[in-house]
Amino acid sequence: MTILLIGNSKGGVGKSTLAIQIAISRALTGREVLLVNADRQRSSEDAIAQRGEAEILPAIAICSYTEGRVLRTQVLHQRDKYDDIIIDAGGRDSSALRAAMTIADVMLVPYAPNTFDVWALEELAELINEVQGVREKLLPIHAVLNLADPNRTSRDNAEAREAIADIPQLQYLDTPIVRRKAYSNASGFGLHVSEMKVKNVKAIDEIETLVQYLFDPE
Repeated sequence: MTILLIGNSKGGVGKSTLAIQIAISRALTGREVLLVNADRQRSSEDAIAQRGEAEILPAIAICSYTEGRVLRTQVLHQRDKYDDIIIDAGGRDSSALRAAMTIADVMLVPYAPNTFDVWALEELAELINEVQGVREKLLPIHAVLNLADPNRTSRDNAEAREAIADIPQLQYLDTPIVRRKAYSNASGFGLHVSEMKVKNVKAIDEIETLVQYLFDPE
């Protein structure tokens, strides 16, 4: 059983989209998945609600806990009922984000290739230090380049990758997620990119590669 936190203290990095894609990806393999919305914008909750209303299988269980104490209590209470729990948290330094960081087994930090997002990672590093200090075991934290330039050799992508080297609290995953309409189009309806009528093979491969690194790195 794995509790995966997808979070960042900065908004606009595409964490809800990744949370939806990863949660459905795991469910498509036959695992029982709970997606926890811990963001007041409720993007992931709205998307999965649409999936449920359309009666699309596999079904994804969804709940919202935006207050830290409630999130921690409820997730720990439900952890034995699911194979995977995916928590979508952040957009700011909130009690929900901090609580999720104390109970997660692994954390994924998406960030976009721009100066403001890189600066925000330096601030996030301070929060990571605080939380790691109260955990019994260190939380593995991976950073993934999201909304990346389609040109993998672009200067923006390269500078964003290099910036991670100066933030030892984060381990860079070389599984960039390119800026593609396929992700937003699918996620908006609570669908995995592989469930779309018109399939974007590159998007499917990117998500599946990321999921493999997170859950089955060997």
